[in-house]
Amino acid sequence: MQFFLKVLVCLFAGAGAGIGTGFAGMSAAAVISPVLITFLEMPAYSAVGIGLASDVLASAVSAYTYHKNKNIDLRNGMVMMSFVLLFTLLGSYAASFLPNAAMGRFSVCMTMLLGIRFLIRPVMTTRETMETVPRRERLMKSAGCGAMIGMICGFVGAGGGMMMLLALTSVLGYELKCAVGTSVFIMTFTALTGAVSHFVLGGMPDPSTLVLCILFTLIWARIAALIANRAQTKTLNRVTGIVLLVIGAVVLLVG
Repeated sequence: MQFFLKVLVCLFAGAGAGIGTGFAGMSAAAVISPVLITFLEMPAYSAVGIGLASDVLASAVSAYTYHKNKNIDLRNGMVMMSFVLLFTLLGSYAASFLPNAAMGRFSVCMTMLLGIRFLIRPVMTTRETMETVPRRERLMKSAGCGAMIGMICGFVGAGGGMMMLLALTSVLGYELKCAVGTSVFIMTFTALTGAVSHFVLGGMPDPSTLVLCILFTLIWARIAALIANRAQTKTLNRVTGIVLLVIGAVVLLVG
């Protein structure tokens, strides 16, 4: 019975995380961690590590799907990723000198607000419009956004996927599919860095929970990414908004 409960919880967490990743470039850890903590009473550090590990393959398979459909900007994605990783380290170091703050709801609130944003003001930028922005300007904006996102993630410890999607659509003017594809590409490497750090510092978590979460998240991320790349832009905005709102509400309730 206990194992059956674990499978159900991991299926629920993996489905929510995978759909959020495949549709909206959302970090799997933002969904998986509170679910495992609430229903399996898992230590927070282990739960976050499992969430990050699940995010690696889910983001990678989503990025592969978006890349096949030519919906990833690799050049600017590499620039933003470099600055996110660098400034996350700097932000974490700076945060170690500050008193602890209750920032656990930050990622959830951003998820729900971004969901409302896609429903009320959908991203209808076309590929042609996006490519009119000079390359140098886009690279500079990628570096600046990456530095800001990394610093915030270092202080808060969450919200990277959603902040990247917001920056890519609102600041860099990306088409929604290209924004999600570039976001999951970046998340593959940021999640890998975070997962390795957690396992080195905190040890390996429960193996069966780890494998189940990775498997379910991977399957649902692949399904969601396939659907997203075939959907019309207007439909994708609506589905993305609904997915973000539902996931944010569920995490808020179980967190």
